[in-house]
Amino acid sequence: MSEHIVIVGGGVGGTLLANVLSKDLTSDQARVTVIDETGQHLYQPGWLYVPFGEEKASSLRKKERSLLRKEIELIVERVVDIDPVKKTVTLAGKKEIPYDHLVLGTGARITPETVPGFAEGAYHFYSSDASIKLKAQLESFNGGRLVVGVADIPYKCPPAPLEFVFKVEDYLKKRGLRDKTEILYLSPINRVFTIESVSDFATPMLEERGIKHEVFFNTEEVDPAAKTVTSLEGDTIDYDLLVMVPPHRGAKLLSDTGIGDKQGWIPTDRHTLAVKGLENIYGIGDATDIPVSKSGSAAHFEAKVLAERLAATIKGIDPATVYDGHVLCFLETGYGQASQLVFDFENPPVPPKPSAFYHYEKLMFNKVYWYIVPRGIV
Repeated sequence: MSEHIVIVGGGVGGTLLANVLSKDLTSDQARVTVIDETGQHLYQPGWLYVPFGEEKASSLRKKERSLLRKEIELIVERVVDIDPVKKTVTLAGKKEIPYDHLVLGTGARITPETVPGFAEGAYHFYSSDASIKLKAQLESFNGGRLVVGVADIPYKCPPAPLEFVFKVEDYLKKRGLRDKTEILYLSPINRVFTIESVSDFATPMLEERGIKHEVFFNTEEVDPAAKTVTSLEGDTIDYDLLVMVPPHRGAKLLSDTGIGDKQGWIPTDRHTLAVKGLENIYGIGDATDIPVSKSGSAAHFEAKVLAERLAATIKGIDPATVYDGHVLCFLETGYGQASQLVFDFENPPVPPKPSAFYHYEKLMFNKVYWYIVPRGIV
């Protein structure tokens, strides 16, 4: 009898997983359903390029249906409840969807409202609309103090704020505003990046380019009238333009149902991707508490592993493949160059010297993503 695999979330991991499973399993073995609230697939790494006029926000969105194999069922509706005992998912319209295997790829959501004054006083590039608004602010910026920071951790695409600060320094130089601008980078931990080897790589570049940085700055409040940002440690910094990564949380559904913790992150086995304490439920991508970057790359490699494990289970084979924490991503360094970060649970990244090769490789990947990643070709 065919088993029903239900995937909640049509992001990188959910879409890739659905396509690979649908290809690897016959209709007699399994049927696959994707449930996504919006029916839209977003290429979120592209938002970094929108403020600099290097990408259009409209090109970073496609219909989820267009990325799925035809035999996959797509339900565009919000999930309001999950019952692990009855093995059902309840939709906003009250319909219950039974499952044999449930995969939660519900992602991470931004919560700027958790920092007083953030929504009124800070800009960011963690949504399509926000990246467009930041573009307008950069175009009207004529110098002063530009503060770039991270409000809270964890957050999606960890290199992104460093990439932004490197790119904005280049951007301001091209506009003739670099000498009129003080750039300050704020980090909530004891270094400029969570991984020490990447921090050691990036810090000298910040210093060489005259970009100041301050560590242990955990944002407590933004005062848009006074144009100040204050930390939990009691420091207050003035700004003319504030660009800050907003706080992130897991899906509210997961904290409400108790599947996730208070912030919505799913307790997930780092190797098998099984949700701890629950049978036949799995987590992938940004939604999990796995100690790896919340990125499309992590979701990509996790989905590949989970596809092999689920297919083996359904075929009656003991799954042997495990996730080793593999991640591969780029780090834009400005001036038409980038580096690359490749790492796993056991091996930290050793970033190579920035070069045009990695920069153009990233730009190419931004374009071919739609054709190779969601479809499971790579």
